[in-house]
Amino acid sequence: MAWAAAQFAHRAELLLEQAHLEKKAAAAAVQFLFRLPAGSDDLRALSALAREELVHFERTLRLLAQRGIAFAAQPPSPYAERLKTAVARTMPERLVDELLVAAVIEARSHERMALLADAFAARDAELADFYADLVAAEARHAPLYVDLAGRVLAPAAVAGRHADLLRHEAAVLAALPFAPRLHSGVVGLGGVGGGGDG
Repeated sequence: MAWAAAQFAHRAELLLEQAHLEKKAAAAAVQFLFRLPAGSDDLRALSALAREELVHFERTLRLLAQRGIAFAAQPPSPYAERLKTAVARTMPERLVDELLVAAVIEARSHERMALLADAFAARDAELADFYADLVAAEARHAPLYVDLAGRVLAPAAVAGRHADLLRHEAAVLAALPFAPRLHSGVVGLGGVGGGGDG
């Protein structure tokens, strides 16, 4: 919880990043629509995910406006780029890894937003409620990406790669310093992030 409590002073930066994250998540879902050899049910689920991310993007923009925070460019967090360094280079393994990276990001977002909702509840109820509302959606997104990866390769192979990528993510987080970002290292550990505190 120390990570989330330390983010309270950086609410403006977090909200700006949230808008960018929702926009990127919507774009990623749309790109997968054109790349997946999926049936109509899977495509509908992915389309619904993309629409939900755009709704979240619009909601974040409204909250930014209400708080007098301008939507502007923001340097990307190193988290996602470092995760992607473990992605396979050849197909179909590359597609599976990209789906699983999306699942890992969604799962970590779910965890971190739940921490923020709890940490902010007594000091900024509006923002706490905002993050709490997003948590339920994030909980659905990660399993969908894992399921979609299972349409490309055998479930056992997908499970192995998922475990590999989770280990890689743990190393990525451990190397990141604390920052006003959803996916940063953990405060109070000498600049070293870890999974135990979120």
